[in-house]
Amino acid sequence: MKNITLLILLISCTTFAQRTTKSTSPKITLTGIVLEKNSKQPLEYATLVLTNTKTQQVIGGVTNTKGKFSIDASSGTYAIKIEFIGFKTKSLGNHDLTNDKNLGTILLSEDAETLDEVEIIAEKSTVEIRLDKKIYNVGKDMTVKGGNASDVLDNVPSVNVDAEGAVSLRGNENVRILIDGKPSALVGLNGTDALRNLPADAIEKVEVITSPSARYDAEGSAGILNIILRKGKITGLNGSLNTTIGYPEQLGLGGNINYRTKKINLFSNLGYNFRKGPGNSQSYFTNFDSNGSISGFRNEDRVFDRENNNFNGLIGLEYYLNENSSVTGSFFYRKNKGNDIATNITDIFDANKNLQNSITRIENENEDGVDKQYSLNYTNNFDGKGQKLTVDLQYGNSNEKEDSPITENGNLRELNSQVTKSKTRLLQIDYVLPIGESSQFEAGHKADLQDVFSDFQQRDENGVLQTDISNAINFKQYIYAFYSQYGNKINKFSYLLGLRAEITDVDLTLLNTNEFSDKNYTEWFPTVNLGYELKDNENITLGYARRIRRPRSWFINPFESRSSATNVFRGNPDLNPAYTSSFDLGYNTRIRKFDLGASLYYQHSTDIIQITSSIENRDINNDGNLIPITVRTPLNLNGESRYGFEFTSNYNPSKKIRLTASFNYFKFNTDAFQGDGTIFPLAEVNESSWFARLNSRVTLPWKVQWQTRLMYRGPQENAQGTRDKLFMADLSFSKDLFKDKATLVLNVRDLFNSRKRESITNLYDSDGNLISILDGAFQWRERQISLNFTYRFNQNKKRERPQRGEFDGGGEDFGG
Repeated sequence: MKNITLLILLISCTTFAQRTTKSTSPKITLTGIVLEKNSKQPLEYATLVLTNTKTQQVIGGVTNTKGKFSIDASSGTYAIKIEFIGFKTKSLGNHDLTNDKNLGTILLSEDAETLDEVEIIAEKSTVEIRLDKKIYNVGKDMTVKGGNASDVLDNVPSVNVDAEGAVSLRGNENVRILIDGKPSALVGLNGTDALRNLPADAIEKVEVITSPSARYDAEGSAGILNIILRKGKITGLNGSLNTTIGYPEQLGLGGNINYRTKKINLFSNLGYNFRKGPGNSQSYFTNFDSNGSISGFRNEDRVFDRENNNFNGLIGLEYYLNENSSVTGSFFYRKNKGNDIATNITDIFDANKNLQNSITRIENENEDGVDKQYSLNYTNNFDGKGQKLTVDLQYGNSNEKEDSPITENGNLRELNSQVTKSKTRLLQIDYVLPIGESSQFEAGHKADLQDVFSDFQQRDENGVLQTDISNAINFKQYIYAFYSQYGNKINKFSYLLGLRAEITDVDLTLLNTNEFSDKNYTEWFPTVNLGYELKDNENITLGYARRIRRPRSWFINPFESRSSATNVFRGNPDLNPAYTSSFDLGYNTRIRKFDLGASLYYQHSTDIIQITSSIENRDINNDGNLIPITVRTPLNLNGESRYGFEFTSNYNPSKKIRLTASFNYFKFNTDAFQGDGTIFPLAEVNESSWFARLNSRVTLPWKVQWQTRLMYRGPQENAQGTRDKLFMADLSFSKDLFKDKATLVLNVRDLFNSRKRESITNLYDSDGNLISILDGAFQWRERQISLNFTYRFNQNKKRERPQRGEFDGGGEDFGG
């Protein structure tokens, strides 16, 4: 009924606008703000209906992201009412409007009778544009049903997740990932594995922040991805249950239950997942002598048999102290148990391809990990007119233990074990002060403290500790940040200016040798975000931000990996942080059924961190014969300039067809001279690459939803070689059951089993001579088929609330 009312309102507004072009009546402006009565949260897209009591003409408008509205009308007497789906319509009676008027704060209450008509899970994935970010609502994206956070991110425009799980934004892997706006134990000790263990159903939306304001951490030269988790907002008891089965073997059970009254909101997310993840890799080396002639070959074939059991739970309680303030406490727990078997078959040949040696190396890694996080939030909205104080406290600890016996050709070669403990503490204070009707000031402080202890021990086949290989470290990274920013809107022009200071203290202690590394620095990070509304559905934005990339603990830990004796990774304690200046120019418009977003961007980085490979000759068999092994280690290179453009589009030709597409092209120039002045083998790289994504959703007969996602990534060159192209396709079919209370989804990920990283790497010695060429391929996860069933109670699936359009200029939202 209210959808029809809104349609009539929009038609009436258009008719009235046409008629009033000839009117000579004085113009007035009606303003105010609409909030939800209990939580005092702003209601975006609430509809105001103004009916002229004399002419019966109807005009109106909708609220912005902060619940504010501003409606122009001719002077006269109007009956005013406010509507919002799921809430009781509120009538304000008749008002004689002869001058500009502010209706103040209007509170709406939920309507229990119409609550069942509210859509809890959005009917489509939508895009919202803000001054400093884009918000992608996960919505009813079937290709991520039964999946995880990595699958969600891989379906977001501008974002790619490679075969190993590394996340990149616009082709740049230095992206900061936050959970609900803060670092989280959900990302744990290994961010890649953690994202694979976070279920997609727990995610409400993803914020892509390519030009972060001063409010956000300066970490991440590419930008920030902020994952927002679901939390119940509906009065009463509601929730959902879901189960997933799949092949290769997969079993998932999960759900969320929420209970809300006028004083409390109890929310929870629970999940269990068992998964087997077969994968493989191939590494083919061609080795050269000092004269450039082929001296031999080495082939490594690796097979990964992974088995993972994961349980995670989140429970929280929000208590409303009064109409304007609340306290929220939550506890997150995750227990992960993995059994990964990596079989590495290495064949060594001479220059004539005669087999010289064959080694079958098997690593059986048993891993147990527990993550805990305690969070406390205090929010005070003061008078409900925009002034706001939030205080966040967070404590987390992670404990992980690995036992990895390694055999070679059936004989026990070494016994490896590692214990890793992490402790994090966070304090964050943010204050927002509105100044007048269209500007606001913000300030805040954040202390982010992390301590990591890692103890790696290797014992030989007799159990004797190998002290020259074993390694224990203490890593400490304390960051103290202060920021302030000011935003204003002048007619159609908005700006947000900010400055952030971050004080960093990083200590690394090698406990075996008592070596100590200490890096302390204070840096300033200015931000500028500008926006201009050309029309109601057309705007341009311009952003600048200075960013930092700090080396993680495993990047500066000098101990070597042990999965392969001939292909190892080693950290670099001398790594320095990298700095980036980023510029972003955006344009967004809506033309009938077509939404278009376009961006031009430029980034200049210094002291960039890049993993490089080199060759070392070692006697790994203790037989006096030296063979070349590959050592990968991160280095600081001089700098890199990167620029490109991207397009994102949404086109809905009919109610049964929805199409979204994105295209990103970028070009980069890498100065590979190291910061210490030594020459890198390939001094400079000038290359380009691109990737594209197409997502279609079609409604078939019997209301079966068919969704297809295609992704293509072009080849790319780096300082040591090339990475080949990649194509991937996902396919899903969905059907709602039991009067839309349940949904059944059949999902095929990587339909053609083509998600592989293929690359060629050139390896040089210290004199710059080419001594090996590596032709490699890696596939983290093979094609997977899954069936997901979700049942909702008190969460019926109708249509989402009316919207002005998926592209919103941001209005007075200065980066919120």
